[in-house]
Amino acid sequence: MSNQYHYIDPDYTYTDPKTGVLRNLANVTDFNTLLLVESGTVTKRIAELQATPIKIKNASTLLDIHKHLFQDIYSWAGNIRTVEISKGGKPFFPLSHFRNAFMHIDVLITEYRKTDKKDKPQLAHKLAEILDNINYLHPFRDGNGRTQREFLRLLATEKGLSLNLNPPDNADIYERYMSGTITGDVEQLAGLILEIV
Repeated sequence: MSNQYHYIDPDYTYTDPKTGVLRNLANVTDFNTLLLVESGTVTKRIAELQATPIKIKNASTLLDIHKHLFQDIYSWAGNIRTVEISKGGKPFFPLSHFRNAFMHIDVLITEYRKTDKKDKPQLAHKLAEILDNINYLHPFRDGNGRTQREFLRLLATEKGLSLNLNPPDNADIYERYMSGTITGDVEQLAGLILEIV
């Protein structure tokens, strides 16, 4: 089974039909160059969020975070995807039901906020549920992982917790995070979160 993303985008809404590279504000036409440019600008924007956090109101704050992170690269930053996405033959959440998905994530956020900040196992489990649902939603054409990690980091700070699911000095944490999100294993994600908060 392929572990590649597949997009239903017959009109090339997001990509250049000749190069396959995402259309971008820097007019980069090479995939590897775009990765470098994107990585540099997003790293700078993440640092800004750490210095001046965005307050999470509800699930729609995902759009604000995505806009902040990718504003220098993509004109569609902060906008919900308009294409269906699958990975490894498994589809992500269908566009037609996005409204319901956002409402469900709002319920999960409310439950998280009602959890006692001293109950770290329960907080970790609630954060894992939120992460799993956001990952399945995959609301953006690109940048979902970075956006969801920042969203979770900001939620964790509400309870006085520090959470980094992609530390530069520990590739194992990121690999376990990826494994848990790919398989939708909430218990694995909860265990990881509990271990590192």
